[in-house]
Amino acid sequence: MQKVYSTAAQALAGQLRDGMSIMSGGFGLCGIPQALIDAVRLSGARELTVISNNAGVDGVGLGTLLETRQIRKMISSYVGENKLFAQQFLSGELELEFNPQGTLAERIRAGGAGIPAFFTKTGVGTIIAEGKPVQEFDGELYVMERGLVADIALVHAWKGDHEGNLVYRKTARNFNPVMATAGRLTIAEVEHLVETGEIDADGIHTPGIFVSRIVHVPDAEKHIEQRTTRSRLEENA
Repeated sequence: MQKVYSTAAQALAGQLRDGMSIMSGGFGLCGIPQALIDAVRLSGARELTVISNNAGVDGVGLGTLLETRQIRKMISSYVGENKLFAQQFLSGELELEFNPQGTLAERIRAGGAGIPAFFTKTGVGTIIAEGKPVQEFDGELYVMERGLVADIALVHAWKGDHEGNLVYRKTARNFNPVMATAGRLTIAEVEHLVETGEIDADGIHTPGIFVSRIVHVPDAEKHIEQRTTRSRLEENA
């Protein structure tokens, strides 16, 4: 089965439609599938539900899809770095399903593992639990959360082979691995594409069985979300 496509647009060709759900990996701007996000933008698909820890920043990552008003709903845990995200939510233009970060990660992991729901103490007694079943276990209250599965999962990997086996690097190994298992169709952009067998089996983070399509993005731009520096005068002091 040929999994490698020449461009992100080709990898997504025929797969996007209005109203679908998309998972997008990354944490802040680290490990985001920027090339695939750009291809979604060019497709013009609208009314999207996007599952992601955050929505990038203004003008980068998922922020570009907010600019074009292609996202109807975000399922996220953090919105603090994107002014447009906040503006659209506060104006009622963008629907938001807010999750504690650990709960969001577990909802995605559960979806990929075929677990429809689970109970957690996080959020009990807060607005997070409103409208959700709450049950007592061993004298403690727990709120039920549903597992998440998306029509398409878009992930970014440092290295991948032609069979779709993936390796993530450092902080990019965040939401990408669990999202790769929770998409009905998973598409990966990889910085280094190698021949099948070149990745040590013990070093594979996502087995190729979860990945349907791959696009090689050798010069992926690494954005810095917040650049913090200090003067040479302070360093010498």
